[in-house]
Amino acid sequence: MSDEKKLAIIATKGSLDWAYPPFILASTAAALGYDTEIFFTFYGLQLLKKNLDLEVTPLGNPGMPMPMGMDKWFPVLGLALPGMQGMMTGMMKKKMASKGVADLTELRELCQEAEVKLIACQMTVDLFEMNTSEFIDGIEYAGAARFFEFAGTSDICLYI
Repeated sequence: MSDEKKLAIIATKGSLDWAYPPFILASTAAALGYDTEIFFTFYGLQLLKKNLDLEVTPLGNPGMPMPMGMDKWFPVLGLALPGMQGMMTGMMKKKMASKGVADLTELRELCQEAEVKLIACQMTVDLFEMNTSEFIDGIEYAGAARFFEFAGTSDICLYI
């Protein structure tokens, strides 16, 4: 039996704000010596595309901290105003850069360099008729059963 710790992550969301947690947690775990896998399913598959053109999604996220008291009304009314989602995406990217947070492409590459296994859910790829040529190289295509083989023996399993 191996003494190596394992981390299994299921990534289901494909927006800018939800893209950071799986890559930050996976790269950190790999740096700490964990054998790490991320299973990308449904909208999480957006995070494996070569072109990461993601936006913030404040809808359904009332806990999002925002300037000038916008957190009280933006999640409900903000998306009704043209251009607001793009503006909030720009603000988030600027804030992350000003705090020295790596961009998503860098985080994803860091995960690959650290040998984090990135697994695309084959069923979801087939269901949405996704073009696999749009995905980055070095990922594995597999079903949930393949992921459970790993997750079933992991020390930590996270659903993001």
